[in-house]
Amino acid sequence: MTVSIVRFGGSNCDRDAERALAHLGIDAEIVWHEDGLPADTSGVILPGGFSYGDYLRAGAMAARSPVLAEVREAANEGIPVLGICNGAQVGCESGLTEGAFTTNESARFQCEHVHLRVERADTPWTAAYEEGEVLRIPIAHGEGRYEVADERLAELREAGRVLFRYCEADGRVTADANPNGSKHAVAGVLGADDHVAVMMPHPERATLPDVGQTDGQGVLRAFDGATE
Repeated sequence: MTVSIVRFGGSNCDRDAERALAHLGIDAEIVWHEDGLPADTSGVILPGGFSYGDYLRAGAMAARSPVLAEVREAANEGIPVLGICNGAQVGCESGLTEGAFTTNESARFQCEHVHLRVERADTPWTAAYEEGEVLRIPIAHGEGRYEVADERLAELREAGRVLFRYCEADGRVTADANPNGSKHAVAGVLGADDHVAVMMPHPERATLPDVGQTDGQGVLRAFDGATE
């Protein structure tokens, strides 16, 4: 049983994800999108990058690849699915989760470390953390501002679908701590079920000890039991 990391033209974080999962002892392989998901797929990562050069909208073209129908079917069968950065954009564009990611409020590409507050600790992606715990994880995006209609955001909040929010190091949610202007400081959201999530920050870049931080390990450990 293996986690499939779906590679599109322009993906550039697929190897990062593969190496991070290998460090955690989780079997994973990079899968070219045209080849579809292998039969033994036990988890799916939609990785970061610039699929198809982000033409039209970030993630819009990759979201229309036939493999996304397979990803949605896998999600419906209970297989964990995680979209990271460009993969989060693909996830939203394909309907795996609500909302959309659009141009940063600064109108600039931003590559920096940010703090995230864990909003729920009872999901596969956050079971390794405590509710309210603050993580330090890097971002690297130009279209990371989460947008969703106000009434839909209220429903997502009521249903507990907001997974992470940008915050200060002490956990306070402030405008200054929001790197891209995301509505409600949303950094990650859940799909209709807890085993589907998208997030703009890169947990795979905060997993290997030799890069100096490991706060992202807990997110990827959601795939641990899936490959047994």
